[in-house]
Amino acid sequence: MKKLSHVVLIFVVMYLASCSGKKEAPKETNPLLLEFNTPFEVPPFEQIKNEHYKPAFDTAFVRHEEEINAIVNNTEKPTFQNTIEALDYAGLLLNRVSAIFFNQLSANTSEELQAIAQEISPKLSEHYDNIMLNKKLYDKVKAVYSEKDKLGLNPEQIRLLEETNKRFVRNGAALDEVKQKRLREINQELSTQTLKFGDNVLAETNAYKLFIEKKEDLSGLPQSIIDGAAEAAKAEGKEGQWLFTLHNPSIMPFLQYADNRELRKNILNAYASRGNNNNDKNNTKLITSIVNLRLEKAKLLGYSSHAAYVLEDNMAKTPEKVYELVNQIWKAGLDVAKKEAADLQKMIKKDKQNFKLEPYDWRYYAEKLRKEKYDLDEEALRPYFKLENVREGIFSVANKLYGITFTAVKDIPKYHPDVEAYEVKEADGKHLGILYLDFFPRASKRGGAWMTGYREQYKK
Repeated sequence: MKKLSHVVLIFVVMYLASCSGKKEAPKETNPLLLEFNTPFEVPPFEQIKNEHYKPAFDTAFVRHEEEINAIVNNTEKPTFQNTIEALDYAGLLLNRVSAIFFNQLSANTSEELQAIAQEISPKLSEHYDNIMLNKKLYDKVKAVYSEKDKLGLNPEQIRLLEETNKRFVRNGAALDEVKQKRLREINQELSTQTLKFGDNVLAETNAYKLFIEKKEDLSGLPQSIIDGAAEAAKAEGKEGQWLFTLHNPSIMPFLQYADNRELRKNILNAYASRGNNNNDKNNTKLITSIVNLRLEKAKLLGYSSHAAYVLEDNMAKTPEKVYELVNQIWKAGLDVAKKEAADLQKMIKKDKQNFKLEPYDWRYYAEKLRKEKYDLDEEALRPYFKLENVREGIFSVANKLYGITFTAVKDIPKYHPDVEAYEVKEADGKHLGILYLDFFPRASKRGGAWMTGYREQYKK
């Protein structure tokens, strides 16, 4: 028994030793690649660091390639399910990572994020070109599309099939190898140049700071605007001064109310000259390159212009239809603009000034004319149209039109402290989605009236 026990012990020791030599696969720690254990599965913004993005993209690229290869290498006859449907569901991880990254790039950017974007964007372009220009994959899509009338598809499936086929064609799947090679090169160049253009505009917007030191230069400005400018200057370490920037909530009231014409000229010229200051943020060469690349791409794909290429997939369909609409309203609009300009010139004369109306005078004298004609003071309306009232008004209209409701959500990840979050529900209380509202300009946020999504609606 002793010998037996010794033998057993030796085997146990050997087994444990062999186990200790095995390395377990490292546990995944990148939050972008894990299930989102958050309310409503929103992105865990506070956990996501800049160093997570590139590894997440690399993993998402590989997974998407595997999904595409599974479709291409399927030896069964191409069907709606094993080709079109499978293609539509492929790349969900890449979609998720891309949505989070590029939304952060727009809403809360930094030099580090911009550098990552310059590295990732060409890879994304190449990745999607590899899919769109994959002959075997396109042959399968074509095979299904050629039989669309025999497949008994419902309207939703027909729409997906038609859009999938069109997407391949519009992205060069039907081109020969030489043209496809050039198309890849164009897409690579555009992917970085368009990003650089936006980065330059944001940098120029943030670079301009109009500090006012003399109180008399604030003449005409409402007290609320003056107070905001004082706070902005204090935040920049210049207490006792007033700061105006090229962000819309700062520049537009300044152009509308400031009596100092020279300062109005200064700030509007700076606004109009962003990207055209002969410095390292100059966009003039980029614009020329982007326009030429877009034209070359359009012609490669069989279109007369970039406008023709873009509009084919929009309601207008052709540039000619756009010009037709513009020409219908052009004369009427121009007549009104000329009359308004004449009225503003009269206001200048009434002010005992003899200069010609310039762009930096337009908002200022339009405000004077509005007060004279209609006794309308926008500042007097401000308390009624404060942010909270407008937001609740929008929610109320949406509720009356569609029955949906908006409930503030407090304990939920947000990408910036300024952001508000709301749960949107159907009239019957069913969850629809999460709405993030981000109202205020900041140095890390691109300007403009834009909206986007972190997770698009789909059904499986």
